[in-house]
Amino acid sequence: MDNDASVSFLAPLDLTLAGAFWDKVAADVDNQQRIVLTAHAPEDGRLIGTAQLAFASVPNGRHRAEVQKMLVLRSARRQGIARALLLVLDEVARAAGKSLLVLDTARGGGAETLYESCGYVRVGAIPDYALAPYVGYVDTIIFYKVLDEVTATRS
Repeated sequence: MDNDASVSFLAPLDLTLAGAFWDKVAADVDNQQRIVLTAHAPEDGRLIGTAQLAFASVPNGRHRAEVQKMLVLRSARRQGIARALLLVLDEVARAAGKSLLVLDTARGGGAETLYESCGYVRVGAIPDYALAPYVGYVDTIIFYKVLDEVTATRS
């Protein structure tokens, strides 16, 4: 949020809301509805990045998952951490039987180029999608990535 990143919360950070969010994430992990990856600094083991894979909760969405909360510390950026997290998410998704990933990101937040370079296809933009952490609104850009051909019969 200090970089005006759109990560669901507004400034100043409400710790009660943040705690409730992470409690829900933990419950989703326990219920096998979400996977959380973390990246740690090799020199001291501190947390420097994270990404989540949330599985669709509807029967006709069993083949898809949403990439969420791709976060890398500002001091650890441009070192391949986000790309490595995305590659691992691909493998985790495949292992879970998922063939389609979707995600959204704030326009101009710096991640658009990364996602495209990792094989994500830009679908379009939704203007004023979210409140910015400090003031104003932020557009969101929607992406998808096909991991494997969908094997379900289409009718």
